[in-house]
Amino acid sequence: MRNFRTAALAGVATAVLALTACGGDGDTSTDEAAQPSADASASFEAGTTMADINQAGTITIGTKFDQPGFGEANLSGDPEGFDVDVAEYIAAKLGVEPDSITWTEAPSAQREDLIANGDVDMVVATYTINDKRKERVTFAGPYYEAGQQIMVNADNTTITGPDDLKANPDVTICSVTGSTPAENIRQYLAAPGQLVEFDVYDNCVDAMKNGQVQAMTTDNVILTGYVAQNEGEFKLVGEQFTEEPYGIGIEKGDTAFCEFINETLQEMSEDGSYEEAWTATAGQFEGTEVPTLPETAPCS
Repeated sequence: MRNFRTAALAGVATAVLALTACGGDGDTSTDEAAQPSADASASFEAGTTMADINQAGTITIGTKFDQPGFGEANLSGDPEGFDVDVAEYIAAKLGVEPDSITWTEAPSAQREDLIANGDVDMVVATYTINDKRKERVTFAGPYYEAGQQIMVNADNTTITGPDDLKANPDVTICSVTGSTPAENIRQYLAAPGQLVEFDVYDNCVDAMKNGQVQAMTTDNVILTGYVAQNEGEFKLVGEQFTEEPYGIGIEKGDTAFCEFINETLQEMSEDGSYEEAWTATAGQFEGTEVPTLPETAPCS
């Protein structure tokens, strides 16, 4: 049986901007996707994770609190974004109401530990599926595919893509400890010291604003959100140079739960909720397009 945590929401940023559409009139927007109602008819085989969660009527979910459009804490401390809406849809299919979800901040470097230690039931947090992470967790999905890109100050003409970093050893670029983008960018550096790492992406944005670093790298959809929130300050350069399939991390070896999540993602796509969630969150940013749910991978 799984242990259910009821710890209070932790690590909330004290001041977080609401989602803002780039190129608009400055009005703020929030996640307006309808919260799904719990499926009162949900029934599962005894002993499964699904049955345990359904019986408890609660679920603990790890997500990001600092990523515009995907998982970002609002001024009330509640996370909003595409990841949050996907997670709420899955919870509803388990018979859990939105107000019975406990949200836990899941920084990149802590995601595997949160799952392995039983602190969360699943992690939905721009979580790229890769072989190293599969050694410790099982992934459902993917439910979205992003690509890594670079963000610089709006007046920067030196960096036009990752290949320019090696030719400009004085340029420093920021990413997050334990993230796939931080590892991917290393091959493009003149020296390891060009990479500055923080625990959350908001700190990278602050470092760009005060001139500590000249660039930032993570997935394109996340950077698009930062460009939109800081109109006129930043821009994206170059093309995406990786493929980042986002998965939902769960306890290693729980294939039944993985298969349930994959089936639920398919239902979300078929009933229009997937598109609705995107349009209300990350889809508000200029330049984004409604994605198609990727083909889910076999559970193992």
